[in-house]
Amino acid sequence: MRRVAILVLLGGCALASAGVARELSREALARGAGLAVPVDYSEFAPPPTARAPRQQLNGRLRLTRKGQNGFRSLVFDPGFFDARHREVHNLPEFDFEFLQSGSDLIPVRRGAIPSRHPSWEFILEPGRAWDSEEDGGYSRASLPFTLEERNENCMHNGVLSFLYRSDGRITNAAWQIAGETCRYEKFDAWGWLAARYTPRVIKGREAIVAAFRREVAARLPVKPIAQLAVDHPGAVPENFGAAREVSPANMSVYGLVIDGVHYAGGCQTRHGEYPFCEVLDLPSYSLAKSLVGALGLMRLELLYPGASRQLVRDYVPECAADERWSGVSFANALDMATGLYASEVDQADENDRATDRFFFPSDHAHKIRFACREYPRRSPAGTHWVYHSSDTYVLGTALNAFLRKQRGAGADFYRDLLAEALWRPLALSPALMVTRRTYDPVAQPFTGFGLTLHRDDIVRLAGFLGTGQGRIGGKPMLDPAMLGAALQSVPADRGLQASTAEFRYQHGFWAYNLARLLGCRGEVWAPFMSGFGGVQVVLLPNGTTYYYVSDGDEFHWAAAAAESNHIRRFCGP
Repeated sequence: MRRVAILVLLGGCALASAGVARELSREALARGAGLAVPVDYSEFAPPPTARAPRQQLNGRLRLTRKGQNGFRSLVFDPGFFDARHREVHNLPEFDFEFLQSGSDLIPVRRGAIPSRHPSWEFILEPGRAWDSEEDGGYSRASLPFTLEERNENCMHNGVLSFLYRSDGRITNAAWQIAGETCRYEKFDAWGWLAARYTPRVIKGREAIVAAFRREVAARLPVKPIAQLAVDHPGAVPENFGAAREVSPANMSVYGLVIDGVHYAGGCQTRHGEYPFCEVLDLPSYSLAKSLVGALGLMRLELLYPGASRQLVRDYVPECAADERWSGVSFANALDMATGLYASEVDQADENDRATDRFFFPSDHAHKIRFACREYPRRSPAGTHWVYHSSDTYVLGTALNAFLRKQRGAGADFYRDLLAEALWRPLALSPALMVTRRTYDPVAQPFTGFGLTLHRDDIVRLAGFLGTGQGRIGGKPMLDPAMLGAALQSVPADRGLQASTAEFRYQHGFWAYNLARLLGCRGEVWAPFMSGFGGVQVVLLPNGTTYYYVSDGDEFHWAAAAAESNHIRRFCGP
């Protein structure tokens, strides 16, 4: 995705001067007024003295605007928006069902929820309920939510809180957003919402609770990153998420997985630590090129051998309009080696303003027209790598058409090949069951960006691919030859050069030769996934996984690779 210079603003509505954070007391929630500045996120978390909740929240929760909300714009780059991006100060309509199981508050609907708002869509995540003596017989709810940019992949993470009783009595709700993963728009937002709670029986309650329990049970055990030095004497935790490589102000989360343990860091916001880090919604950006485009084609190749060699123009009518797509296979599109491009300069095509005609439209017709017709033939298919998100969109369109030819018009490659066949058996989060699609009856998956991930999804998907070799229950779920080549297991087939001589791009995955960096004897390639703004997932040769999610255009992990090598050597004596 495009990189454009940032415009920094210090605007928004009038603010009170900085001071001590206001406590979200029972009286403040009842009044629904006075939240002049953002508070520390500890105000939205259970205190040490919290007790199990006596009240129940099962039913419909509706929130509407109450008075003036606060908004402070920190970064806004107009080059990334079209005229539809407006009303950024206001939340979309909030009218959803929740259920309570013990102290857990579970939204009935998970994943990105389409809305009529011109800028935002909600993602709802499980929160917590508790009792405190000062709340006068009410239970207190704290619910994490995310605003995801409509038609894009930016995530702005927030929390809301209110008091409630089982009979439907409820206070106003305080809400706050003070962190995000978004390269081109950052802001703090806060305020009050009028709340209405209607108790009702939730259909499918038992199944929803059971699915949530499976989700939690499947997560890898998590330890603070500092614990790495205790469990692995001599390790230096500060080399992971190192401030000299990624600015802490731009970091959302990071971590290292070794021996099945997830050593996690991050989750800091501009106003304290985010209280629901385990369900912090994170964007994939171009990780989706690997997780959707690549895994989709690898699964299709396993089920229908030869699928990767099928020609794009036989399945995408818009690409059959002339001869430029002749000889371009599904695998060529995955490799971004269609031979169709305007410039060989790294990222020049992707960053050109012409791509507005691909990224801005929300319908399939405009996106596929650009993807098929924008670039002229410059080289034979399969010989030259040029980065195009639009190529991966063409691939997704072809995958859908191929699968429907095999299974009928109701087939959907994201749902059938990935969500149901892989994500659900792996018990990944419900956030991942939904992907960005076009806003029309075609509902074409974006393929090259648009997933929502939790940090546990990231590390367990990396484990499924790396140490798990794409198997579930010992059964291959992806074509082994394609996966092996993508993960640099075939020395004779490193893929096409990408960016510089140290980089390769193979079947939707990047790879970097660590030899010069670490002083290795011979080539040592580390496959990795990469996303716009600063999202990196690295499968290191010693079986560890290092990842971080950030938004400051910082793509550095030399210190982490060297430290992982120090802990468990894969290079050098």
